[in-house]
Formats: sequence, C-alpha cells, structure tokens
Amino acid sequence: MPRSIRYGDYVQAITVDSDQVSYSKLMTRPLFDQNGNEVPQKPEKLRLGGMDVYKLLQPYLSVRFMEQARAVVPLAAYLALFQLLVLNQSVKDSATLGLGLLAVMVGLMIFLEGLKLGLMPFGEIIGNKLPLKLPLVGVLFIAFLLGIGVTFAEPAIGALQVAGQIVDPKNAPYLYTLLNDRVDATVLVVGVGVGIAAVIGTMRFLYNWSLKPLIYISMVPAVLLTAYCWFNPDLRTMIGLAWDCGAVTTGPVTVPLVLALGIGVATAGGAGDSKLQGFGIVTLASIFPIVAVCGLAIYFQMTVPVETILAEAAAKQASVAAAAAATGPVDWWTVSPGMEIVGGIRAIVPLVIFLMIVLFLVLREKLPNAFIIFYGIFLSVLGMCVFSVGLAYGLAKLGDGAGSLVPGLFTAIEAMPNAPLYSAGVGIFIAALFSWILGFGATLAEPALNALGLTVQNLTNGSFKKSMLMYSVSFGVAVGIMLGVIKLIFDFSLLYILIPGYIIGIILTAMSTEEFVNVGWDSAGVTTGPVTVPLVLAMGLGFGKAVGAVEGFGILASASICPIVAVLALGVYVQWKTKRENARALAEAKEDEAAAAAMARASS
Repeated sequence: MPRSIRYGDYVQAITVDSDQVSYSKLMTRPLFDQNGNEVPQKPEKLRLGGMDVYKLLQPYLSVRFMEQARAVVPLAAYLALFQLLVLNQSVKDSATLGLGLLAVMVGLMIFLEGLKLGLMPFGEIIGNKLPLKLPLVGVLFIAFLLGIGVTFAEPAIGALQVAGQIVDPKNAPYLYTLLNDRVDATVLVVGVGVGIAAVIGTMRFLYNWSLKPLIYISMVPAVLLTAYCWFNPDLRTMIGLAWDCGAVTTGPVTVPLVLALGIGVATAGGAGDSKLQGFGIVTLASIFPIVAVCGLAIYFQMTVPVETILAEAAAKQASVAAAAAATGPVDWWTVSPGMEIVGGIRAIVPLVIFLMIVLFLVLREKLPNAFIIFYGIFLSVLGMCVFSVGLAYGLAKLGDGAGSLVPGLFTAIEAMPNAPLYSAGVGIFIAALFSWILGFGATLAEPALNALGLTVQNLTNGSFKKSMLMYSVSFGVAVGIMLGVIKLIFDFSLLYILIPGYIIGIILTAMSTEEFVNVGWDSAGVTTGPVTVPLVLAMGLGFGKAVGAVEGFGILASASICPIVAVLALGVYVQWKTKRENARALAEAKEDEAAAAAMARASS
C-alpha cells in the first residue's frame, strides 16, 4: 500500500552503504580518426572480482534468506529446546539436521526467486494472451492442465511421499498403496482436483460469481465420499490423508500461477475490477483434492485386492533389503540424496515444458526477456532440488523426531527408557500445550499471512485490522493442531473434529458477507506453506507411530477448518459491531437534528 515518507528519510535510505561512481569511468575513452570523427567502438565488459560480486549480492540475498530463516529457525529452535529441556533427550544427528534445515532455507530462497523470475512471467504472459487467441473452452482446458502441472511442482507435495514410508501396509493397505506404489496416481488426482478448481475459479473471476454457493456445492461430494469411506473399514484409514491433501496443494507455486491465469482471463473479459479479485482459488483448490483422493481410494478398493497390495509391499521391502545387502555399485538416482535431486527435476521440468508448448505452439508468442526467464527456471529447478534434499534430511527428520518423543510425556515408549515422564493427565496437557504453541508460532511467522492481513484491512476500510486477522488465524491453526494431536492420543475419528467444525463454518458462512467469506475460507490455505506442511505431517506421523495409531494424518485438516471458523466468527462480530456503531451514529445524528430544529423553533 503506498504511503507518504519524508524526503530526508528517502535520501537516508538510498544512501546507506552506497558509493557514487562517475559515469566516465564506466565508458571507454573516445577515439577519433584523422579527420576528427569519432570512431565507433564496443565498450569492454565489466570485470568483477569476488568481493565485487559479494557486495552486489549480499544486501539482496540476506533479505531473501532472512525471510526463510524467520520461518524455519524459530520452529527448529523451539522443537530442539523442547526436546532438550522438557523431554531431557538429545537431538540425534544434529549436524545432519542442521545442514538439512540450512538446505531448506537456501533451497526455498533460490526456488522462490526462480519462481518470480521464471515461472511467474510465463503465467502472466499466458494469462494475458490466452483469452485473445482461444475461445473460452480452450482457455479453461489450459487452466485445467496448468492446475495439474503446478501440483507436481509444489515443494510440499514431496512430503506425502516421505510420509508414506512409515505407513504399515498390514494395518492400512489402501493408505499404504496411495502413498507408495501408486503415489504418482495420488498426486495426479490431487492435480486434477486443483485443475477443476482452476477452471471454476477462472469462470468465477469472469462472471463475478459469489463464493458462498460454490462452497456449498463443492462440499456436498466431499461429505458424501467421506461418508462412504467411513462406512467402509478398508478405506476408513485414508480419510485423514484425503482431507490433508487439501492443505498440501495451496502453496507458493499453485496459487500465484493459477491466479495469474485467472485474473488475466477476467481482465481480458472486462471483469478485472472486482475488489475481491484473486480470492476463492485457494478455497476451491483445498476442497476438490479431497473429492479426488476419496474417489481414487474408492476406485482402488474396487479394483485392487488387499492381497495384491500386501504382495507389492513385501516385494518392495525385499528389494530394499537386497539393495541394502548388495556390495556392488548402485545407481545414484535410486538412493538419497540423488533420489531427491531427480524428484526435484521431475517436479519442475514437465511444468516448464507444458508452459512452453502453450506459449510457443498454441499462442505462437515470443518469450520476452528470454535469458532472465530461463535463468529463473534454472533457479527454480536448483532450488527445488536443494529443498527436496533439505526436506528429507532436515524438516522430515526434525518433525518425526519430535513427534515420536512427545508421547514419552504420558506413556511408555521405546525411544525413552525413563518414560513416562509425568502422569497421564499432566503429560497430555503438556503435549497439547506444546502443539498449540507450535501451531501459533509457525502461523504467525508465515510471510503470506502478513500480506493477507494488509489486504483484508484495506478491503474492510480498517474495520478488520491486520493484527486481528493474524492473531485469529494463528489461534485457529494452533487449536486445530492441538485437536489433531489429541485425536492421535485418544485414537478417535477425525470426523469428530471435521463434522462440528464444518457445520459451524457453513453456518457462519451463511451469516457473513461476501468479503468475510472470501477472506475466512482463503485464510486456511495461507497458513499451509512449504515449511509448515512437511514439519506438521512428519510430526503427526511420528507421533502416531509412537502411540501405536494406525495413521498419523488429520492434523493439517484440523488446522485448516479451525482458522476458517475463527476468522468467520470474528468477522460476524466485526459486522455486528460496525452495524451497532453505525446505528448509534445515525441515532445521534437524528437527535442532533431534532435538537437543532427545536432550538430553531424556540428562537423563532
């Protein structure tokens, strides 16, 4: 938001750590021929030493790196200190863990820079040019394919594959196959869900549809398929995964690229002036993957027998054991970290190829600033590879280690010989408090939440302040993560959290205005970033494994509905307060008018 500043402050800001260089030093001396005419010459390229490069990049990279460090370091420090001071357990492989977390921060910094320089310009160009070259059906088809492509490129989607490694196929066969042997199909149908959301979101931008009926309509198949899975014992264990997938998809790749396309289409169609421009995509991209994953699980349950899944799992375990026992050389791309590097390349390159096909073959457009864009694409691939390695060695290990030790507060576990440390009541309370603080702090550190807070403050003309939104969302996520952990402790169904939560959310949606509905339902997606999702997933799975739960999913789903309820409830209160103040101001104005009229009559 533009703001006024003193000219002296501006001068001070731009002169900090800066040197003035004469322009003549940057240009070669002019040469003249015998007739006194200047001879054209090509200036020499600037030669920069190592220190020069450092001085140029240091201010920029330090800011970008600190953005990631502010999200990662406090969480890592909190988990490590809790493990040392409360659980009295040392942090295993701390050096590897530290390098992994450093790789996460560096990888995210590089990836987001590449996203801004490489992938985002693609989305903006396609979004602006596509409606001019293709009919609406063709535009929506491209939006659908883009939704699938960006899902594979999401940094947090790799956390699902990591999570699948600790699921026991005997206890949850269909959950196991969705996350292991058929994980590509799972990610594909999640992408299909995002693609459908992109299509509906684009049409919503174009025709200015209300978000409320779209929420009601999309929740119907999600509820019906979830109910079917609940009444089928073989599928009951994958409900948590399906609802968690809605949180995984709304990351730093999906939302900006799909938004760029949708807003470009709406602008080309003459519908680009809505103050709610950009809202709603996150909500739809959170609901439709739930429907898609439930549908895929039902399909596998009908076509793939449990015996086949168990046989595939046994064959996979045997091959892993044989590979571990083999003394000969192994392919570098089949073991870590080569496997993560290949996965990072596979995540970005197909998306880039698809965008190139659309731009060059479908739209027949040239790529402006091609060098910068391809440099950005290189950074995206490099950043994704580094982040994937950091995810395996840093975030996943950190979350799994903390989650597997916290149950030692209230129950006996193998990893802690002196467990339980406290009585059941005290230990469960400390575990719940630990998860609440983790959720509150992780959410408050999300950079996207601050940006959403400013948007909401402007949208409501200051009646819904930025701090109110940030604290309500953080409180909601904290309560959601705490409820998810309690669900793992007492091993009750996730539906006992989701059903009341979504009933309250739908009631508050009906009571709220369109602005608060858009903000409230989108707020859940803002909190599930590439750092929070892998950490919470790994923590939940480690926690569930330690307490003997069949699966550890559902924490992200709980952390998605609770901020929706918190923001909508606060929005209803703000609406009521605003109406009351307006009514009181109107009544005072009428009283003043009546008093002025009475005085006028008395004076006459």
